Amino acid sequence: MHVAPARGTAVQDHVALAEIELCGDLIIAASTAREERLSPDRIDEVLRMAEERFQEEHGKPAHG
Repeated sequence: MHVAPARGTAVQDHVALAEIELCGDLIIAASTAREERLSPDRIDEVLRMAEERFQEEHGKPAHG
């Protein structure tokens, strides 16, 4: 089996990376929660914090 060498063709899908980070934030919040499931209010809070972090890093809305 012959595998071609990588030639620096790595493509970053920024949307996918942002979604992965968001999932990580939700997983962390769920793992530290006292209740069995995150409440809708807690999920909204995590999403707002992620949006604020994105705006701080990129200076623009995450969805606009």
